[in-house]
Amino acid sequence: MEFYMQVALIIVLFVFGPTTIFSSSSVSSNGLSEIPFKLLDFAQKPQVFDWMVGIRRKIHENPELGYEEFETSELVRAELDKLGIDYKYPIAVTGVVGFIGTRKPPFVAIRADMDALAMQEMVEWEHKSKVPGKMHACGHDAHVAMLLGAAKILKEHEQDLQGTVVLLFQPAEEGGAGAKKMIDGGALENVNAIFGLHVANHVPIAEVASRPGPFFAGSGFFEATISGKGGHAAIPQHAIDPILAASNVIVSLQHLVSREADPLDSQVVTVGKFQGGDAFNVIPDSVRIGGTFRAFTRESLMQLQQRIKEVIMGQASVQRCSATVNFLEDEKPLSPPTINHKDLQEHFQNVAGDMLGIHRVKDHQPLMGSEDFAYYQEAIPGYFFLLGMADDKLGPLHMPHSPHFQINEDALPFGAALHASLAIRYLLELQQEVPLPAQEYHDEL
Repeated sequence: MEFYMQVALIIVLFVFGPTTIFSSSSVSSNGLSEIPFKLLDFAQKPQVFDWMVGIRRKIHENPELGYEEFETSELVRAELDKLGIDYKYPIAVTGVVGFIGTRKPPFVAIRADMDALAMQEMVEWEHKSKVPGKMHACGHDAHVAMLLGAAKILKEHEQDLQGTVVLLFQPAEEGGAGAKKMIDGGALENVNAIFGLHVANHVPIAEVASRPGPFFAGSGFFEATISGKGGHAAIPQHAIDPILAASNVIVSLQHLVSREADPLDSQVVTVGKFQGGDAFNVIPDSVRIGGTFRAFTRESLMQLQQRIKEVIMGQASVQRCSATVNFLEDEKPLSPPTINHKDLQEHFQNVAGDMLGIHRVKDHQPLMGSEDFAYYQEAIPGYFFLLGMADDKLGPLHMPHSPHFQINEDALPFGAALHASLAIRYLLELQQEVPLPAQEYHDEL
């Protein structure tokens, strides 16, 4: 009788006991290659998928701007509490940093941004933004849902982690340098490497795209006030026309790229704001202009910044006007270029290739958009990639920052599984390459 009871117990444990997707005993090359596919299978389970979709829709309905993500942060912390994941809060006002694994080295981070944009949503659907003038038009609601999905996967198999995964839920990516404040708050303490992603409307579903080296441009912003002397439009000789001066400034700024920049060093200077005058027959006292500049090296950014100021001041003076220039460094700090660490390129390709097939891991040309993930990459090795969500069945998807922007929620399991796989494989491979000796680290977890 005792024998049969033992057999029954073994059967019950086998059928209903916890399953291990990976373990230290399966860290052969074959075992490593199976991890991403198995984690994707887990993320695509209906209960996990529906859970991520629900989170994403809650966040979408209640968008919050940079450093105002209090409800989003509360939702994140509530889900981490349910999963039994330790975290630090607050960091960078609303940021959350979670920890899964041994709480010992090595440490690898995965990141999601949480902030929305100041724009009115034009998409009519059940979960449309409930906050007038605010919208998740850049996919950050999906980013948070996918990082929580990765957290769920990792926590499910925490006993097998060969180190610690750090979860960064970051505020204020949209021009607020939230990543920099996260770093200042200690978010990268002990961390060896970091991975991040962004949904992409132009990359097909179940595909990813990236490149080693410069991927997104660095960016800065500027405003200038050009002051002259107002007067009647019929007698301009008695006025000093700031509109004429501002017009010359704008034309001259374009020469910074066409005549001063190396043609092989891509740069952009765009004036997107011109405000001056309220009447057809009045020359105003002053004009305000504003714009952005982009480049793929910090050196080029600094050179553009210097020359923008010189051109504005000089051209204003030529037209007998005065000018002040503000680079908005308190509100919109200079964002460095996003440069993917070359040593992490092979790791990304291997993990994504094992999950999706190497033919679905695409090279992507550099982009002039900016991404504050770059601050992390200035501090430690980092890798950033695009997650596809285009699907012919849905028709064309609008670009980010459009009031018609939509998320293909079928992409959520891919993002969650890639986050988790990149972190897990990084820890396992690092242990294989160099068995870590006892070392000092700050145990503040």
